[in-house]
Amino acid sequence: MTKGGARKGAGRPKGQGKYGESTKAIRVPESKVKYISEIVSKGLYEIPLYTERVAAGFPSPADDYLEDKIDLNQYLVKHPASTFLVRASGNSMINAGIFPNDILVVDKSIKAENGNVVIAIIDGELTVKRYLKKRSSIVLQPENEDYEPIELNGKNEAQIWGVVTSVIHDL
Repeated sequence: MTKGGARKGAGRPKGQGKYGESTKAIRVPESKVKYISEIVSKGLYEIPLYTERVAAGFPSPADDYLEDKIDLNQYLVKHPASTFLVRASGNSMINAGIFPNDILVVDKSIKAENGNVVIAIIDGELTVKRYLKKRSSIVLQPENEDYEPIELNGKNEAQIWGVVTSVIHDL
């Protein structure tokens, strides 16, 4: 009789076990074990995406054709290591569709360009405004006529913290 090694009929039958398929051991940093275990146990939520578009005007018959499933993380987050969420407060951006308590998806890796909505730190305070480059200065423009623009002219301490890529808004 041999000692050790593979033996015919030994081990778990294929397709058995918790996942119903073969598994593979991977190396994971100890600091991430709990996080990954939670993802595996809860699962990622993929939401059905249908091919038929919904008419916002005159209704049309709906098709039941499922186009795909999407993972909202993949849909909303292009650069995970540099993306964060922040809640909006105040009314300065309501004409841009940003309302109090909306969740803003912000990507710090994107360089602000003219017309982007950005998160800025002005004199230690966070604000969300539209980034406008005007000649030699930068203006942070609110999207509500009740608020004044903020001109970044060196008199105030300012930093662009990231570009808003999506808004999550409750109805």
